[in-house]
Amino acid sequence: MTIAAEARAGHQFSHGWLTRLFDYKPFLVFICLLPALGLLLVFLSYPLGLGVWLAFTDTRIGRAGYFIGFENFQSLWHDPVFITSVWNTLLYTGVATVGKFALGLWLALLLNNHLPFKSLLRALILVPWIVPTVLSAIAFWWIYDPQFSIISYILVDVLGWRDTYIDFLGAPWPARWSLIAANIWRGIPFVAISLLAGLQTISPALYEAAMLDGANAWQRFRHVTLPMLMPILAVVLTFSVLFTFTDFQLVYAITRGGPINSTHLMATLAFQRGIPGGQLGEGAAIAVAMIPFLVMATLFSYFALARRKWQQGEDND
Repeated sequence: MTIAAEARAGHQFSHGWLTRLFDYKPFLVFICLLPALGLLLVFLSYPLGLGVWLAFTDTRIGRAGYFIGFENFQSLWHDPVFITSVWNTLLYTGVATVGKFALGLWLALLLNNHLPFKSLLRALILVPWIVPTVLSAIAFWWIYDPQFSIISYILVDVLGWRDTYIDFLGAPWPARWSLIAANIWRGIPFVAISLLAGLQTISPALYEAAMLDGANAWQRFRHVTLPMLMPILAVVLTFSVLFTFTDFQLVYAITRGGPINSTHLMATLAFQRGIPGGQLGEGAAIAVAMIPFLVMATLFSYFALARRKWQQGEDND
């Protein structure tokens, strides 16, 4: 065999080997996912791993720390501000999620009907979601202002229901409910549009069959709409809980955790301790303490709402 023939044979062998390799589906999937995996590794895995490591050290800004084990977590266990932030986070997430889902589902059902200017209404509903969070926070900060609040003006000067203006952000409980109301207002569009997309996939024939069987509006919602919406409900609930639990911008821009640390969430307290306070190890420990709650919320959404029988609209006895 001549040298040229050997070269052609080697080229054909390598070409055939590469062709077979790229025809192998798992390898092709891996190649396509490799850029995304690289981005996740750099921008997600590394910061997460670094945060977990810092949580077990006494690192401060400008000073390298040493491994101290669980001392940061033990000190947090006896920290009343941290305990308050955990309680605030659970209250904030639970009430805001229920409020967003109740109003979002009602709005989605309303927009699913034949209404005049329906497309315009759907576009307007998205405004609270697309407006930057800081701008929304500034708007609510003015709405809740003790001297220039539009709510207090209406209640006092227009309706005459009160003698003095309401200090929404000056006391712990009014400040907590004010933040929850702001979060609900901002999160309703995401829930409403997502559930509306799910409603659009339900066949009208199912409702017609239910009406022929004598089902009223509540029965049609319970036995047709709700089971068919369960898959999208599980996804939207998971994202809503994650977004609400880790909310930082809205709370920090409106109250910065005040008054007297009474509205701190775990996310805002972690930032305050880690960046302005300079205690990177303690701030990272607070952030790491959020992980079990997020995992439990995700598992609850998966096992309680995304099970196969729910997706098929069957009973879960």
